[in-house]
Amino acid sequence: MRTVLFVLAAGMVIALSVWAYQENYRTQAMIGETERLQREIGEARARLSVLKAEWAYLNRPDRLRDLAEINYNDLQLLPLRPNQFGRVEQVAYPASGVLFDIENAVEVSAEEVTP
Repeated sequence: MRTVLFVLAAGMVIALSVWAYQENYRTQAMIGETERLQREIGEARARLSVLKAEWAYLNRPDRLRDLAEINYNDLQLLPLRPNQFGRVEQVAYPASGVLFDIENAVEVSAEEVTP
């Protein structure tokens, strides 16, 4: 009886060691995958910061003003002036109630229809 218990215990130890070995390899693989993803995220953030810098450079007011002047015949863009803007009090808001006149409306229901 004692030998059967020793054999069973040894078998359990071997089974648990195989399981722990597999888990170790899976953990190492996940750590590697996480590091790869972190590297990709860092590279994407670096690319994004470069794109933001390029966008800011291309949208400089003096550059846009020069482009508008160069392409005036095609675009007919005029420079913005403060008197072209209104105040919030001048905004006309729609009257309360019906915002849109809907024709041919379709009623939608979440209830199940039985034939």
